[in-house]
This record gives sequence, C-alpha cells and structure tokens, in this order.
Amino acid sequence: VQLQASGGGLVQPGGSLRLSCAASGFALRDYAITWFRRPPGKDREGVSSVYKNWRTYYADVVKGRFTISRDTNTVYLQMNSLKPEDTAIYYCAAAQRDPQLVWATWEYDYWGQGTEVTVSS
Repeated sequence: VQLQASGGGLVQPGGSLRLSCAASGFALRDYAITWFRRPPGKDREGVSSVYKNWRTYYADVVKGRFTISRDTNTVYLQMNSLKPEDTAIYYCAAAQRDPQLVWATWEYDYWGQGTEVTVSS
C-alpha cells in the first residue's frame, strides 16, 4: 500500500503547477484524500481535501487559486497564481473514513512521500 505524490518543481510567482497523488495497493476512490504542506521552517498545514462523498475543502490561503479533483485512482491539485509563500513540500494523505476534522493528521491512514514546490523568481 503506497501513495505517490508527484508534479512538484520550480515555478515563478504567478505560475501554475498540477500535483498528482496516485495509489498502489488500494483504490483511491474509496478514500478521502487531503493535501498537506510543510513550508520551510514551519509546521505542516492542511491545503485541500476531497472526501469520499466528493465534498471539497480548502484552506483560506489557497481558496480561489487551488482546485482539487479526482478520478478513479488519482487525485489532482491544480495550483494557479502561485506565490512565494506556497513554497513547501506537499504531501497527500488518505483516510478510509471521511474525517471529522479535515486538517487533523491523526485522521489519515496513509501518507505519500512528498513532492517539493518552490515558487521563486
């Protein structure tokens, strides 16, 4: 059972990236999937989530810029209008049950290894 996050890279402010979270060993469609990030020198924070019931959540700092979507076995995070403060390692996490607290890390059963996003000119 493994989660794989990909799609990170270096982008200029105002640019876009699309992150992907794929699973092996289980079907992502049966899980709630949340993107977290850890900026340099800061704690991990929740970014966006899509539940099994397709309900979506966004952190206030990314609303209107980021969009989460899913197909059968991949969850995507489209990130537009990127800012330097979006620089972080981004992780995807999977929960077998839709979390009661979307950003609570203990709600999640599996974690990916992270993909690095750097927003800089």
